Amino acid sequence: MNLLVTGAAGFIGSQYVRRLLASETPDAPRITVLDKLTYAGTLDNLELDHPRLEFVQGDIRDAELVDKLMADADQVVHFAAESHVDRSIAGATDFVMTNVVGTQTLLDAALRHGTGPFVHVSTDEVYGSIEHGSWPESHPLQPNSPYSASKASSDLLALAYHRTHGMDVRVTRCSNNYGHHQFPEKVIPLFITNLLDGLKVPLYGDGRNVRDWLHVDDHCQGVDLVRTKGRAGEVYNIGGGTELSNKELTGLLLEASGADWDMVEYVEDRKGHDLRYSVDWSKIHTELGYQPRHDFATGLAETVAWYRENRSWWEPLKRRVAQEHV
Repeated sequence: MNLLVTGAAGFIGSQYVRRLLASETPDAPRITVLDKLTYAGTLDNLELDHPRLEFVQGDIRDAELVDKLMADADQVVHFAAESHVDRSIAGATDFVMTNVVGTQTLLDAALRHGTGPFVHVSTDEVYGSIEHGSWPESHPLQPNSPYSASKASSDLLALAYHRTHGMDVRVTRCSNNYGHHQFPEKVIPLFITNLLDGLKVPLYGDGRNVRDWLHVDDHCQGVDLVRTKGRAGEVYNIGGGTELSNKELTGLLLEASGADWDMVEYVEDRKGHDLRYSVDWSKIHTELGYQPRHDFATGLAETVAWYRENRSWWEPLKRRVAQEHV
């Protein structure tokens, strides 16, 4: 079986590919990775010499290239996306072009070639903000940032291809991911790497914003359950079961890094900053047997240790980001 995985030189996609390549079962897929290698993607995340892996550098908006790759694909897992909220606030064009137009290009090619299942990987941010309780998959989409609006648009496009054309499209919406190989602009790796370098960490506003934290490998477990056992036309929330305010998370990161609150710099809050995200993931648990396997305390400690031991991976990436702002 041939599996096309988009955006797999990034954080979550590369973990998904590593997970599949580690399997030696007879039905283990051959994988083609399509990645543009933007600032957040690096070939260091992939086992390029693995006999079941082929890497293709390219843009998911390149209709000719996508059509060529889709002709040989039996299934698709679509991770490729612009995903950093702050960048979307500074400029939304790349988010609309990649997340919406890129997804439409992939869907068109999959439709032409009869490719499926097509797993579209999305985010809990499409639901907006919730004060109490948790969102089921049926909750109306109320995105508040340009990033989440572009992802909500791509979700609706994907589901429309199922309803209009009968395509086997399946959508996942995940909580905030953490773990090794995460690009150091996101909060956990940014705070860890700053603290390792003796730098202060920027905490938005009063730190009351709440997120549910999901280990990247648990997310990948959920995505593959949806690929192999999910139902066409369905949406599946994937949660981690650990809700923390940003201030609580900062305290845990300070403790894990041997630092104190003197290393925290309170900064002006992000525009339109959603107060709380929380997904109800009972559907994927009941239907597909999903259950997070990583205890947050252990997972966070392992993540801190990984960044401490892998400076050669993240230091060049942080230099690249710094040069962007010169």
